[in-house]
Amino acid sequence: MMTRQDALALVQTHLKNKNLVKHCLAVEACMRGLAARLGFDPETWGLAGLVHDLDYELTGMSAELHTVETAKILEGLGYDPAIIHAVQAHAGKAPCESPMDTAIYAADPLTGLIVAAALMHPTKKIENIDVAFVLRRYKEKSFAKGARREDIETCRNLGLELDAFIGVCLAAMQGISTELGL
Repeated sequence: MMTRQDALALVQTHLKNKNLVKHCLAVEACMRGLAARLGFDPETWGLAGLVHDLDYELTGMSAELHTVETAKILEGLGYDPAIIHAVQAHAGKAPCESPMDTAIYAADPLTGLIVAAALMHPTKKIENIDVAFVLRRYKEKSFAKGARREDIETCRNLGLELDAFIGVCLAAMQGISTELGL
């Protein structure tokens, strides 16, 4: 199995945009937090989160091509097929068949909403926001329009209500606030 250090090196090789790297770190943190909460392996789930956008710059942000190159790269490196499937599921290239697939599908857009909420707080610090603050922003349809609410709400398929799901992801992201620059 690949290590986190290997996966991080892979991300840093393929992604030059610092904000995109931070996004991958945020999704990794959420996936680790969700795995721990739900009784799954945080290492496996974290790796899926970390490498989920590996080909984002390479594919020119093409929705049709996104994750195709990532799957090829990960297969060539011997990654767990479940991780590859989850990466493809987050972009709608494979169905959400496992809790890991559903978690990454729902967590990916939530990280952007949490970052946007933190940046609109007067302190611009993620440590100063809470679930209620994020939920208020979530309910504002014009706020962080790119954060697909219908995808985030699939968290219910994990047995988590929206507030609990946000709570797990927010706490996970607060735990890496320095890496996120928030």
